[in-house]
Amino acid sequence: MVIPVPLQRIGKLGVVVLVMTGLVACETLGYYGQAARGQLGILWSRERIARLLEDDSLSPELQRKLQTVLDIRAFAGTELHLDAGNSYLSYVELDREHVVWNVFAAPEFSVEPLNWCYPIAGCVSYRGYFNEGAALRFAGHLEQQGFDVYTGGVDAYSTLGWFDDPLLSTVIQRPDYQLAGLLFHELAHQRVYVPGDTTFNESFATLVEQEGLRRWLDRQGDSRSLQLARLEAERSQQFVELVIDYRERFADLYRQELTAAEKRRRKAALQKDLRAAYSELRDSWGGNGAYDRWFGNSLNNAQLATVSAYNQLVPAFEQLLQGVNGNLEDFYRQADRLAEMDQASRNRQLGLTEQADDPEP
Repeated sequence: MVIPVPLQRIGKLGVVVLVMTGLVACETLGYYGQAARGQLGILWSRERIARLLEDDSLSPELQRKLQTVLDIRAFAGTELHLDAGNSYLSYVELDREHVVWNVFAAPEFSVEPLNWCYPIAGCVSYRGYFNEGAALRFAGHLEQQGFDVYTGGVDAYSTLGWFDDPLLSTVIQRPDYQLAGLLFHELAHQRVYVPGDTTFNESFATLVEQEGLRRWLDRQGDSRSLQLARLEAERSQQFVELVIDYRERFADLYRQELTAAEKRRRKAALQKDLRAAYSELRDSWGGNGAYDRWFGNSLNNAQLATVSAYNQLVPAFEQLLQGVNGNLEDFYRQADRLAEMDQASRNRQLGLTEQADDPEP
């Protein structure tokens, strides 16, 4: 994923933000301050992987993981034509489960999330905090105002080339094929990225991730991991479709002329139905509980707003890649051409009639 905005440009544009003190509220400046401190903390904590690999005290498993990351990174450059620059040549050991916590909020009777707007960064539907306590305090403030609130951890992000992104300890325990997919996805964002078009960006990066992972695992002769990756992608899509279907049901409910008490009663009933539907889906997966933790939360409007069909252009990108006989350099040139278009023209070219409804600045 891309770094939660407005953190995306906080380093190199931090000076600009500071000189705009007179234009924004103190609370907003405080938010930028924690973002800058968090990003700088990551940068200052980086250790070169090459140096770590020379450390005899490093555990054999961590040594293997770090070497695998370097191999994946090299493969991305030579075989996928993704320029990593100096990203993923360093490692950061964090003392927390997640690197960032995002706070989402929505009205009690609406599935449309709140947006927050900032100088330069624009408007977004969540706030990212490097400190869980700060995120929870902000979430509590919103709850006191009567909003549905959801706070979720983020394990990795991309700064889109603004900084040399390190590998984080929050993802190091993932299976090797998931690490490969993560790096391919984030490097794809650095290769092609259109501000304001989340569906295009995520669909492009997902296609590069899937194709890159297929080629990587084929090189490794690891057909089992490829099957696992495809199964996970299929289940993820089923999860997204289930949540989006119910989100529309909630939206239909809120449009009805009912008392607040009746809407609350029916809202609770729909939340119960959604849990039951997930239980059936989970059973069809043989009891795999990949999304149990997500469903262990309240399923309120803010939580529902975190799930979107951002990968709906993946089939179009698959066709684009097939049209150039799998040549990734030609594929990137086609994607660059699309990126230069306005969003409506781009969507028409890719066969999408509706524009993404949750744009990033």
